[in-house]
Amino acid sequence: MNIALLGYGKMGKTIEQIAIKRGHNVVLTIDKGDSNYDITKADVAIDFSIPTVAFNNISNCINNKVPVISGTTGWLDNYDKAVALCKEKKGAFIYASNYSLGVNIFFELNKTLAKMMSTLKQYNVSMEETHHTQKLDAPSGTAISLANDIISQHINYDNWKLDGSGDTIIPITAKRIEDVPGTHTVNYESEVDSITIEHVAHTRQGFALGAVIAAEWIAGKTGVFTMNDVLNIG
Repeated sequence: MNIALLGYGKMGKTIEQIAIKRGHNVVLTIDKGDSNYDITKADVAIDFSIPTVAFNNISNCINNKVPVISGTTGWLDNYDKAVALCKEKKGAFIYASNYSLGVNIFFELNKTLAKMMSTLKQYNVSMEETHHTQKLDAPSGTAISLANDIISQHINYDNWKLDGSGDTIIPITAKRIEDVPGTHTVNYESEVDSITIEHVAHTRQGFALGAVIAAEWIAGKTGVFTMNDVLNIG
């Protein structure tokens, strides 16, 4: 399979290594804001660019009937536009805030726990995420996904806020520490005990592998999908 990498930072280079090991050809690498490229060289594109160009990259792929996998966060104000364009053009598109196979299992655990805790008002939920200092957005897209999943299952919460507080607010703490691939913690605390679930990424390899697996899966398909579809979970 011929793969285009839209975004050629640390993640793009890691994806390239894994894709080649899995027998694919990387036919195009685009760094940051480059816009003069021929996406039709590729069978599928993987976008780990920057928030300001992600939507343009995704639209270009869909308009040229190239399936696209996006892991860029911070652009989601335009997500609905990307979905509408994909449906209009009968394209193929996956967005995930995190492509790690372990994180996507963690998402399901988080939703299950939130539903279980929903009637136990004595427990207050909070979240913390820690990433490398090069990460541009805070909180992380993964943290936002976790918070929104809690809100969908837990009757006592209706919003999240970075460093926030309030009876119906999920507070999220974001830390930036050099060379931390990504750690996400969800904590339920009462006066008598605490319940914590946590996912710790050791390297970027897990994120990159999941993105390549998603690219392999989407080949020949039409529609808007999620990693739950790729992994057949949820």
